Amino acid sequence: MTGRAPNRNALWARTLADELHGAGVRAVCLCPGSRSTSLTVAFDEHPDVETFSHLDERSAAYFALGRARRTGRVTPLVCTSGTAAANFHPAVLEADRGRAPLLLLTADRPPELRDSGANQTVDQEKLYGDAVRWYADVAEPEATPRKLRSLRTTAARAVAKAEGTPAGPVHLNLPFAKPLEPVPVEGDVPEDLPELAAEGRDGAFVSTTPGHVVPDEEAVHEVARALSAERGLVVAGPADPPGPDPEALTALAHATGFPVLADPLSGLRFGSATRVAPVLGGYDGFLAGDGVADWPDPEVVLRIGASPTSKPLRKYLADTGARQLLVDPAAGWREAEFTATDLVVADPSRLAAAVARHVSGPSSADWRARWEAAEAAHWDAVESVAAEEPFEGRVLADVAELCPEPATVFVSNSMPVRDADRFAKPRARGLTVLGNRGTSGIDGVVSTALGAGSATTDDLTLVTGDLAYYHDMNGLLALSRCDVDATVVCLNNDGGGIFHMLPIEEYDPPFTGQFKTPHGLDFSHTEGLYDLTFERVDGADREGFRDAYAEAVASDGTTVVEVTTDAEASHRIRERLADEVAERVAALD
Repeated sequence: MTGRAPNRNALWARTLADELHGAGVRAVCLCPGSRSTSLTVAFDEHPDVETFSHLDERSAAYFALGRARRTGRVTPLVCTSGTAAANFHPAVLEADRGRAPLLLLTADRPPELRDSGANQTVDQEKLYGDAVRWYADVAEPEATPRKLRSLRTTAARAVAKAEGTPAGPVHLNLPFAKPLEPVPVEGDVPEDLPELAAEGRDGAFVSTTPGHVVPDEEAVHEVARALSAERGLVVAGPADPPGPDPEALTALAHATGFPVLADPLSGLRFGSATRVAPVLGGYDGFLAGDGVADWPDPEVVLRIGASPTSKPLRKYLADTGARQLLVDPAAGWREAEFTATDLVVADPSRLAAAVARHVSGPSSADWRARWEAAEAAHWDAVESVAAEEPFEGRVLADVAELCPEPATVFVSNSMPVRDADRFAKPRARGLTVLGNRGTSGIDGVVSTALGAGSATTDDLTLVTGDLAYYHDMNGLLALSRCDVDATVVCLNNDGGGIFHMLPIEEYDPPFTGQFKTPHGLDFSHTEGLYDLTFERVDGADREGFRDAYAEAVASDGTTVVEVTTDAEASHRIRERLADEVAERVAALD
C-alpha cells in the first residue's frame, strides 16, 4: 500500500494488514460493520491479500476454519464490536479442540466507552476464555514509532502462535475511536515517521522459526524396543492440519509389520500408501461384535492423532492389556478411556521415521494376516449388503469410490463421519477427507467445507445430514460471494437419525418429538435462493444416486444431491451387517 495514511486509525489498520501479509497471510474473511471500518478498508486495499466477504459472522468463522483445515495456515477474521464477535465463538471452540489455526481480529469501542451503556458495547476482553492460544488487548492507535513497532510485533507473534504447536485460535481485540473512515485528520500522522515503523521489514517484522519436538536417541531406541513385538498396531486418529507424512508412517508399518488402522480423517486411509502398507479401514465393523473375542491381545499399540472416530475401536483398545504409546507433539492427552500407558511428546511423522530405522523383533506376518483377513471379511459383507439393501452407509462408500481426483471430501458429524469410518474403503486415490471432530458439532459444516474448497483447486464434495444442512444454510451464500463450487450430498432422513443408536429410541414419547425431531422441510427451495442446482434421489435407488453424483461432479457450478433415506431402517441394516461381519470373522479361526 502506498501513500500517506489520512489518519491514525487508517495507519494502524494498514500497518496491521501489511504485517500480517509479511507473516504469510494471503487471505482474510471480512464481516460488515462500522467499528471495524478501518480494518476492512485496509485489507480491501491491500493488493496481495484476497478478501472473502461474509454477511454472517458464524459462517465466516467456519469458512476460515475450513481454509485452515485444508492448508494448515491462518485466514484472519475481521468483525465489528458487540455480538458479532460472540458469533465467532463456536468456530473458536472447534479450532481449539481440533487444533486448527484461527486469528480473530475483533474491533472494539475505545476504553472510555466500555461499561458506560454505550450502544453495541460488550466486554470483549478475553471473550473466548482459555479456548485461545493467546489473547492481546491491543493498544489504541497512535502514530508513534514504538507503538507501530509494537503492533507489528504483536501481529507477527499472533500468526506464529496460531500456527504453532498445537495450532489453534488467537484473539486480538482492537479498539478504535472515531473517525473510522479514511478521512484526513490534520496532524494525526507525522510526516517524519521512521522507515522501520512505517514500512516494517522485508517479510515478518519478527520471524519465528518453528521447532519440531523430536525425542533424543535414547527415547527413540526405547520406542523402537517397545515396538519390537510380534503383535502390535498403529492407530491413526483424526489428523491435526496439515496431517502426517504418509511416507514416514509407511516406513514404520514396513519395519514393524503392524497393521495401520486409519481413521477416515487421518490423512492415511486414501493415497499411495495403501498400495504398499497394510492400511485397514474396516475395524469399526469387525471390532463391533464378538468375532474377535478369541483373538490374542496386541502387545503394543502406537497411537497418533486425535481420539479415533470409531467407538468399537476405542473400546477394543481400552479392553486390551497392551502397552499403548500416545504420541502427541504438544504433550496433550487425547485418550478418553485413560488406558494409554505412555505419553510420547514428539512430532508423529519425525518419530515414525526415526523409529523405523531401529525396530527389530519377531515376525508379525501371522498377526498381520489375521487382521487383513478380518478386513477382507468386512468389505465382502459390506459389498453383499450394499448390493441388496438401501441404507445410508453405502452413499459414503459410493462417494469415496466415485469422486474425482484430486478431491477434498468434507464429511459432517453425526452419521456421515461414522458411515465414512465404517464404509469408505481404503483406496489409492487422491482424496483429502476432512471433518470437524474437535467438538463434533453440526454447526458450521457447510461453511467449513466451502472454506476448505476455497483454499484449493481440488474438486470439493460435502456429505452432510439434513439437520447440519439446515443449521448452516446461511453458509451457502459463500458459493456466490466467495466464488466456490461444490457437490453437496445431503442425506435427508428428516431429523436426527443418530439418536436411533441410543437407548432413548425405546422411549417414545419423547423420542420422536424431542430427539429425532422430524422437520418436514423441503430443501429444494435453496436452489433458487442460492443459485444452485438441486436434485432429489430416492435412497433405495443406488444407481440413481451414482448417476446423479457423477453428473453433479462433472458439471459446472454447485449441485445439491439430496438422498432421501429412512434413518431407522438404515440403522437396522447397520446392526444386521455388524452381526454378519462378526460371524464371518469368527469363522476365520
